Amino acid sequence: MTLDIDSLNRDIGNDPLALTEFALGQNRKAICTTNFRPFEAVILHLVTRVRPDISVVWMDSGYNTPATYRFADELQQRLDLNLTIYHPRRSRAHREAIEGATPTIDDPRHAAFTEEVKLEPFRRALAQENPGVWLTALRAEDTAERALMQPLSLNADGLLKVAPVLHWSAKQMHQYLQTHDLPNNFDYFDPTKVEEKRECGLHLQH
Repeated sequence: MTLDIDSLNRDIGNDPLALTEFALGQNRKAICTTNFRPFEAVILHLVTRVRPDISVVWMDSGYNTPATYRFADELQQRLDLNLTIYHPRRSRAHREAIEGATPTIDDPRHAAFTEEVKLEPFRRALAQENPGVWLTALRAEDTAERALMQPLSLNADGLLKVAPVLHWSAKQMHQYLQTHDLPNNFDYFDPTKVEEKRECGLHLQH
């Protein structure tokens, strides 16, 4: 069956639960990626209320804050997440022993750093999980690139990418957390992005 992506985006693109139900109603394996950043409990609650055993995938760079690791553990227990963690092939200690501290974004080595700690683990996750549907917590407010995206899209390989909360504001995300008594985490830092409104590359490639 061919999906009419434009019609679907028009009809349900502003309804996170409808988007989630549609995505998980497809007869294809679905995954939800997470990084346990602020408001991440929203997407994880949405997907697990529709399909409690959905595969949740975390590319843990090894560079998260202590609060982010505690938040991840809290959500895993609270929502009983079916979580698989993908790490870089080298540990943080190993990488830093050889190459030193995290390169800044104007350092020519930063692209290789991003490739090692985020992009390669993500490609490995896609190869091993082999999903037909990918749910993500992207929001249009996050970056200029994401503001141009649609809630539903098909990539060249036929992977259906679904961003249920793409058009939600931070206020709407906060209200969802309050309604469902969910925790949040603002002590978050991504060394592959560094700047809040900068893309790391993962969503530009897929």
